[in-house]
Parts: sequence; C-alpha cells; structure tokens
Amino acid sequence: MTDNMLLAAQEQVAALTQGAYEKAAAAGVLPAGAEVRAKVDIPKDVKNGDYASSFAMAAAKALGKAPRDIAQALMDHMDLTGTYFDKVEMAGPGFLNFTLGHNWFGEVLAAVEAGGLTYGKSDLGAGKKVMVEFVSANPTGPMHIGNARGGVLGDALASVLERLGYDVWREFYVNDAGNQIHKFATSIDARYRQLILGEDRVEFPADGYQGEDIRELARLFREQEGDAWLDKSEEERQEAMAQFGLKNNIPRMQEDLRRYKIEYNEWFLESGLHESGYVEETVGLLSQKGWTYEKDGALWLNTTELLKQKYLSEGKSQAQVDKLELKDDVLRRANGFYTYFAADIAYHRNKLEVRGFDTAINIWGADHHGHVARLQAALDGLGLDGSHRLVVVLMQLVNLLRDGKPERMSKRSGKAIALRDLLDEVSVDAARFFFNNSRPSSPVDFDLDLAVREDSHNPVYYVQYAHARICSLVAKVVADEGISVPTAAEVDAAVLTSPEELALIKAIARFPEEVKIAGRDYDPAQINRYLITLAGDFHRFYNAHRIKGESPEVVKARLKLADTTRSVLENGLRLIGVGAPEKM
Repeated sequence: MTDNMLLAAQEQVAALTQGAYEKAAAAGVLPAGAEVRAKVDIPKDVKNGDYASSFAMAAAKALGKAPRDIAQALMDHMDLTGTYFDKVEMAGPGFLNFTLGHNWFGEVLAAVEAGGLTYGKSDLGAGKKVMVEFVSANPTGPMHIGNARGGVLGDALASVLERLGYDVWREFYVNDAGNQIHKFATSIDARYRQLILGEDRVEFPADGYQGEDIRELARLFREQEGDAWLDKSEEERQEAMAQFGLKNNIPRMQEDLRRYKIEYNEWFLESGLHESGYVEETVGLLSQKGWTYEKDGALWLNTTELLKQKYLSEGKSQAQVDKLELKDDVLRRANGFYTYFAADIAYHRNKLEVRGFDTAINIWGADHHGHVARLQAALDGLGLDGSHRLVVVLMQLVNLLRDGKPERMSKRSGKAIALRDLLDEVSVDAARFFFNNSRPSSPVDFDLDLAVREDSHNPVYYVQYAHARICSLVAKVVADEGISVPTAAEVDAAVLTSPEELALIKAIARFPEEVKIAGRDYDPAQINRYLITLAGDFHRFYNAHRIKGESPEVVKARLKLADTTRSVLENGLRLIGVGAPEKM
C-alpha cells in the first residue's frame, strides 16, 4: 500500500484512460497505435470531479477525431468496477472528470493506519547523504531570536528530508577562529582588567562586544584565576580569555538549543581546519588549478572569472554577464593570515569531498545573499560542482512585537533578544511553531502577546487544541459506547458521504504530498500551513456531525475518521518538533 493516495488515484486515472483507449482501438472504434501524453490534474472546483484527464484533447490530432468523440469512446470502454472511482463524466471540449468513491476514501484511512507516525514517508531521497548546517552562530554571545528562526527552519527541514528517504546529518559550524574571536578576547580582557583596576583606568575597545554576558565571563575568569593574569603579556592573556570564553559559551549554546529541542550530529570547529593545514591545502589546490593570483602581497581568488563561467553555464548571455559588477576575493592576507572566505571554501570542500555528502544545505540570513554564488563558484573551481551540490536557504529577519510595537533590547546581550529570555516567556512549542510559520523568504513578525494566547487566534494553540479535542472525544466515545477504535478494515467508508467528511479525508490524504513539497521547496512551513488547514477541516466536520447516537456503522466510521485525523495532526506536529498534547 502506498502512503500517497493522491498519487495512487492520479496514476489509476492514467491507467484507466490508457486501458479504455486500447479496448476502443481493439474494437475498431478508435485508430490503434497512438502514443498519447495526457495530463491528469486535480480540478480546483470539486464540482468538476476529483481528477481530470486531458487524454481526449491530447489524442485528437493523432487519432484524427474530435476530442468529445474520443472522450465518449473512452467512457464507453471504461469499467470502474473495483477502482477508486464512482463515476466518470465528459466536460467542456472533452475532459474526462473522475469522481472518487468509497474504495479510495477507505484506503486513505488504511494508509494512515499502516503508516502510523511515519505516514508520509517515501524513498524520494534514495538514501542520498545530505548535510543540513544551521544556526552556526558566533560563539561570542548568547543565542538570539535570529538563531531561533534558523534553528527551527534547519531542524524541521532536516526532519522533512529524513521522512523523504534522505540520509540526513545535522551540523553546527563553530566559528572559533578569526577576527570575531580576537574581538571576543579583547572584550573579556578589558572587562577583566576593569574589575581589577577600575573602569575609569581601562578603556573598553570601541568595537568590543557590549552586554552583560561579557562582564559575566570576566567575573567568572577572575573568580577562577584571580588577578595574576594581569601580569601576563597581552597575547597570553587574550589567548586564555578566548579559550575560557569559548569553553563557557559553547556549552551554553548547546544547552539553549537542547531546550529548544535541537540536537546536532556534530559541532564542527573552524579552528580544526586551520590547525590541520586544511585551509592552506585547499587554497593550494585553487592555485594549482590556476584560480589565484598575487597582488599587493596578498593571494586573491579570481572570483570574477569563476562567476562568469558559472553564470554562462546557467544560461545567462555574455552581454548579461558583462554587465555584472563582479569582484575578486582575498584568500590570504599580506600578513599571512587566511580570510574567513578561504576557511569557508575549505569547510565546504570538507563537506563535499572528504565526508562525501551529495548535497550540503546551509540555512543563512538574507544578509549573506552576496556570498552564495561566490562560494558555489569557488567549489566549482575545485571541481566539486558547488552550483548544484551546495544549496543555500536564505531566511529573512525576525521582528519581535509586544503590544504591537517592536521589542528590541535584551537584558543579557544589549543588542538582540536572547533565545533563553524568549523561552522564559513563551513555550518552546509556540516558539518553534511561530518561527516556522512563514516561508524562509518572508520576514517573521513574532507577536509575543499572540504566542501566549489560548484561543483560536493563536495558530499553535489552534492546531494543538484540535489534537487534544480529538483525544478527549475518542476517549469519551470509547468509554460511553463500550467500543474501541476500529481498524480501517472494520469500517464501511461508504457511510461517510457528507461534504465535511469527504473534505476531511481528502485533507488527510494530502499529507504525503505536503511533505514532498516542503522538501522540494526547502520550506518546512508548508507543514504548518497544512496543519492549520487540517485542524480547520476537523473542526468543521465536528461541528456538523455527531458521533454518539448514530447507527453503529456510522459511529465506527466517524470514530475512525476522528482518530485518523488525530494521528496525522500528531505526525505533522512531531515532524516540525512541536508537541501534540492530549489535554489542554
């Protein structure tokens, strides 16, 4: 049995029309031997049937007949006995409109029952290795709400891809090297010296990291080490400060993300790329391939030429490429230090070449958009097909609102709202649902007041309440009627005939396709949108129909339908890392 009953019905329409054509041809009603490529669509208006085939129009030229004559011949030679469909009708210029019957509705219930909490799975990914790298925040301060959006986006997308049959690896890239770590160290060092000598005697760096977290690290360092480090050289002291800060901050980041229901397969350290010589080796390979040159004592990547080749291969014209303002990039500065871009190229070479991921997916803020093509082109230059194997999902900013106004400041960082502060105020489930409730390309307005409301205006409450309501309903019917939830085989789907019942089953059947679309578009918010719609379809069914007091067959069928909806709601909520409470 397939999970995807929408696809199964679509394939059956294609098989029925082809079979009818072959029978009509054998009977001499239609010319034989035509190869027809027809579309099978799902009409927007169910009055036109559940599926529509364009076979008759597609075959008109080859068969030399009017589409309506072909459509009539097909209907005359089509037997729907035992199929998913109750009837087929001709419409318009020759469309064949198929209406689903109880066999299909019954099999939807059976498919959910068989799949359980893995309903919607497929082998689309065929076991291909995919890395999803997300959050990867600088370890120089607390996790903030921008990281929160990237966190749930990456984690939920990874879960969707796993459901689709990919071999998924979650990774956090720790930027524990470079200028930001030097700034981190000088900031802690200045606060440490201020604690000992007084703030008026030690100037804080103009570009230093502000915030209570830096003061706290300096206090902790002094508590553990005393004042002796004041007499050490600045270089020794700042190296110690950097390591101390990282050893404190990285576990805090891990703790924050664990609280947010995110676990990684690996926390990959940038410093390891430098210490192992891998960055130097990667830059050397680019030089061997002729993609670098020296100027002003620095080593440059010929990004301009790499991008030209990339854009031309993607179909841009030479004139279009010539109009682009392309620039080259420094890989190694005149002082011998490698740039962040060089390390980034090395890191992604490690992903694709050393660890053998078929695809590397990065979740980045939209402000990194200019970096995407440059990095892909550099990987192309290494022969790693970065233009296809590196996928970057860009996400827009988060606006935190309270009383309809922006909420900007954090007591911890002094710059942005810390994730732990947010999770002290709203539930993890609400945070994950809200941050994953918009396409990555759309900004998120996170309304703190709405996130804590317990009514249908709050989308996560609305979906979770539907699940809890079904749990209570099923428990009460089972107790009062002295029955258990029937299996799909024990249900007569033919008694489910109302528009609300049929609409709910069709919504349930859409779930595997919604998972597929979410993975295809790298948009796990597709699952949120689906769950909100499914919850609405259930509420409409529940408000229109009783379960108790009906005939035994109807009670069994509606009880099974309600419990099947509960299963899919739980399935979808779990997929995006949100709880499915049984009581609210």
